[in-house]
Amino acid sequence: MVPKFSRAVVSVCTLVVVAAAPIAVRAEDDARPVNPFEGKADIVPEGNSLFNQYCSHCHGPNAEQGERPRDLRRLRIRYGDDAIAVFYKTVNTGRLDKGMPIWKGILPDEVLWKIFTFLSTIQKEP
Repeated sequence: MVPKFSRAVVSVCTLVVVAAAPIAVRAEDDARPVNPFEGKADIVPEGNSLFNQYCSHCHGPNAEQGERPRDLRRLRIRYGDDAIAVFYKTVNTGRLDKGMPIWKGILPDEVLWKIFTFLSTIQKEP
């Protein structure tokens, strides 16, 4: 026999499940991304070339840009250990209000990580 529940009990259970769903998604979203090319020096020249192909029109050739907001040699200074997460989120979701396009679906993750590998090697010290 299937138990019958009042409409109030069903509503409360539904509310609990729906309210918990964003928490699970948020925890997954907060996980720090992992660069598959971390520490692979042989990737840096390719990452530099890809950067110059896709990013240099705004961020300067070889990421040498004098404007602080666009100077990607300052990622570590600005974001510390969160630089990788900020990079990944920004390239995937863009910042259209600032002119940063959405690269998700345009460039494969492999290309984006190669670019990040290059950027990791040119960070200015504070």
